[in-house]
Amino acid sequence: MFKIGDYVRFIDEKREGYITKEIDEATVGVTDSDGFEIPVSIGNLTYVHGHHSNVDTANNAMPSTQVDEKFVEDGVYLAVAEDNKASVVAHFTLVNRTSYQLLLSLKTEKAGIYKGEFAGVIQPKGSVQVYTANLGDLDNWPSFTFQTLFFSSGNVKPKASLQLEKRFKSKDFSGAKNQITEVNKYGWLIRLDEPALVIDAQKLKESFFNVKEDKPKVVKPQQEVDLHIERLRDDHHFLSQAEILNAQVAQFQKKLDAAIVHQMPSIVFIHGVGNGTLRDQIHKTISKHPQVRTFMDARKEKFGYGATEVVFKV
Repeated sequence: MFKIGDYVRFIDEKREGYITKEIDEATVGVTDSDGFEIPVSIGNLTYVHGHHSNVDTANNAMPSTQVDEKFVEDGVYLAVAEDNKASVVAHFTLVNRTSYQLLLSLKTEKAGIYKGEFAGVIQPKGSVQVYTANLGDLDNWPSFTFQTLFFSSGNVKPKASLQLEKRFKSKDFSGAKNQITEVNKYGWLIRLDEPALVIDAQKLKESFFNVKEDKPKVVKPQQEVDLHIERLRDDHHFLSQAEILNAQVAQFQKKLDAAIVHQMPSIVFIHGVGNGTLRDQIHKTISKHPQVRTFMDARKEKFGYGATEVVFKV
């Protein structure tokens, strides 16, 4: 039986991809290397040799146990990284940076229906892929329940088990991607065994009587400011058109104000051509701005009509 995350090949044509959606009992959505999700009958699919589901590989290919000079108590993470062949496909890898052997189970829930996704052992300083999802379909992701037991044969005090329920939102992937050594990819690293926040009542009390007013420092902007959304937000895949426009306009306003503070003679905003909505918003704002002397299309030989130069009053 096929499941989300399986890597499959079409029987009647030369096409491969990941199963990223269960449409009904006889049909699934397969996302290919171009990022397109194609509805296809399960009778027209076959597994690709060398690719296996998460559960099938749970107890195979486990890394050998490593001996630590110092026993590490904490450090259980979930690495989320895009697939090399299809960027819309995200693989979830459980990363164990502790000295414990982990007994892990992962269960999902959607519309009251529970599904076991993974059960297996993760060795100390090891990692195992546990789930695959479609990044573009984040709003329809199920909720995740991670349950973990910590085991060590050494002279170590027993550690309490971990149970974490997680529903992912776009803000979980809004930060910059970082290199994750265990998967040898750039992605997002989410800690699952985050220690509970302890509030120091005395320090909290003192903070009310020692308020420091830090004046914000305005950074001088570059001469050319690129407003394309992929330059501004790593999570742009999850944003609606309205959210994208709001983010671009906010960045434009921020850099415009900073240019005025630093008394720059001019600044160029690269907004692209597109449907002209962002360009119109920018022109509407600067046409009424008291500090703007004039504006024009910037370097047509380089940007065409995709950039605007703003010239300020002396």
